[in-house]
Amino acid sequence: MQLADNPKQFDVMVMPNLYGDIVSDLCAGLIGGLGLTASGNIGFECEVYEAVHGTAPDIAGQNKANPTALILSSTMMLKSMKLNNFATSIENAVFRVMREGKWLTGDLGGKAKTTEFTQAVIDYLEK
Repeated sequence: MQLADNPKQFDVMVMPNLYGDIVSDLCAGLIGGLGLTASGNIGFECEVYEAVHGTAPDIAGQNKANPTALILSSTMMLKSMKLNNFATSIENAVFRVMREGKWLTGDLGGKAKTTEFTQAVIDYLEK
């Protein structure tokens, strides 16, 4: 309840996997949904970056999924690899597409397809 009521009071939270899964879903809801939430599983010897949402079988193959979480997960990976300039460029392109609002996917109230959103991000990267 405290997390939903006043999330700014928390800086770092450490918990077992099950609670982490529940809390990450709650936090995703606070920012707009699972389609926006980047994730990194960071261990001593390896790192895995992924979108936290599931496979969304109800929309699989329909070109409807929001690619933001996966794209932003890739920027986390790039930062880990010390490729900050590339990460920042991609993040800025994603945020610009979001602010513009023309190519938002259905989960964000838009009508864009996955490929249209992605192409808009690419177009901003090329400018």
